[in-house]
Amino acid sequence: MKRLYEELLSNHFKKDKQIAFVLGPRQVGKTTTCRAFEKNHSYFNWDDEKTRRLILKGQDALAEEIGANKSTVVIFDELHKYPEWKNFIKGFYDVYAKDNFQVIVTGSANFNIHRKGADSLMGRYFLYRMHPLTIGEIVHKTYSENEIRKPKNISDAVFKSLLRYGGFPEPFLKNDVKFFNKWKGLRKQLLFREDLRDLTRINEVGQVEVLAELIQLNAAQQCNYSSYSKKLRASENSVRSWIAALESLYYCFRIKPWSKNISKALTKEPKIYLWDWSSVDDEGARNENFVASHLLKSVHWWSDNGFGDYDLFYLRTFEKREIDFLVTKDKKPWFLVEVKTKEEKLNKNLSYFQEKTKAAYAFQVVFNKEFVDKDCFGTHYPIVVPARTFLSQLI
Repeated sequence: MKRLYEELLSNHFKKDKQIAFVLGPRQVGKTTTCRAFEKNHSYFNWDDEKTRRLILKGQDALAEEIGANKSTVVIFDELHKYPEWKNFIKGFYDVYAKDNFQVIVTGSANFNIHRKGADSLMGRYFLYRMHPLTIGEIVHKTYSENEIRKPKNISDAVFKSLLRYGGFPEPFLKNDVKFFNKWKGLRKQLLFREDLRDLTRINEVGQVEVLAELIQLNAAQQCNYSSYSKKLRASENSVRSWIAALESLYYCFRIKPWSKNISKALTKEPKIYLWDWSSVDDEGARNENFVASHLLKSVHWWSDNGFGDYDLFYLRTFEKREIDFLVTKDKKPWFLVEVKTKEEKLNKNLSYFQEKTKAAYAFQVVFNKEFVDKDCFGTHYPIVVPARTFLSQLI
C-alpha cells in the first residue's frame, strides 16, 4: 500500500538537501516507504551484521560501497543504535553526501533518547514523524498544500476495520482477527524484550510492562503518577521516567492541559493515549483515542511540513468543565474538539471554552452519525459533526 509519506520524501528532496529523518513506531511502514520512493537506493540496516562491519570501517568504506552500487539515495535504518551515529552521519553527510546523495535516516525510537550532542547535526536534517494509517490518508492518498481538505466518505467496512484493527498497515490490510492477535503479541514482545532493553538503561522491564498495561486500561484519562506509583511500588520519578521511555518507543503519548486565559484551569496532569488505539477495549475511550491519534498525526504533519507551529492540548478546570482537545496554530487556539460515541446534544462547554480561548472553530465529533458531504470548517460556531466527515478533512 503506497503511503502518503512517499510523496512527502519526493517533495523534500526536490526542494532540500538536508537529511530526512523518518521516525515512527515499529511496523508503521517506514522502511517499506523509504525504499519504495526511489528504486535506485543503497540500504543499510544497523541490525544487519554486514552493515555494522561496514559502518564501523568508517565513512570512506561506506562511500566506496555506495559508489559501487551507483545509488542516488542512501537509507540508514536503526542507525541510532550505534553509539557514535551522530558523528558518523555528520561526517558522511559533510564529506560525501551533501552534494552527491539524498540521505534518509529511519528509526523506531524517538531520537530524544539519544539526544546528547545532537546539536552537531543542527541544520543538516529535517524531521518527519510517520504515523499509522488514518481516514484522511486512506481516502485522499495524495499530498496536499492545504492544512484542511475537502470531506470525502470512507466505506463502512474500511471505517470499522480501521477502528477495530488499528492503523498499522499489516493488520489493517489483513483484516483478520487471528492474524491481528498474533501481530499484537509479537509487537508487545519486540517492544518489551528488545527495544526497551536495547534503547534505554531501564532494568525494571517487568514493572514497565505492568505500567504499560495500566496505561492501556486508563487510556484517554488523566495520567495519575501517584496512583501508578502506588500500584507499582515505585517512586513517582521512576514512573515518570518509564512513561517517557514508553513515549520515546511510540507506545503512548501525553497531551498537556491548556491554561492560558482559562481561570481555575488544570496546569499539571496530562492525559495519556496509545499509538495503537486498537489496544483500547472500552468503546468510548477507543473512540477518543482514535480522534487523538488523528489530531496528533495532523499536528505533526503540519509542523513537519512547514505549515506553522502546531500543538495538541486538552482543557479542564477545577470546576470540572472539560473539552477533550484543543489544537493550536502558532501558539494560538485554532479549534476545539469534543468526542462522543452516540450523544448528539451539543456540549455547552464548547461554547464556554470557545469564548474563553477565541478558537475559530468548535466541533462535537460523533461516531454514530453518517457521513455528510459538508465542510466542517465552514462554520465558526459550535456544531455537531460526524466523525467520518471531520476526520476525513485531516491528514
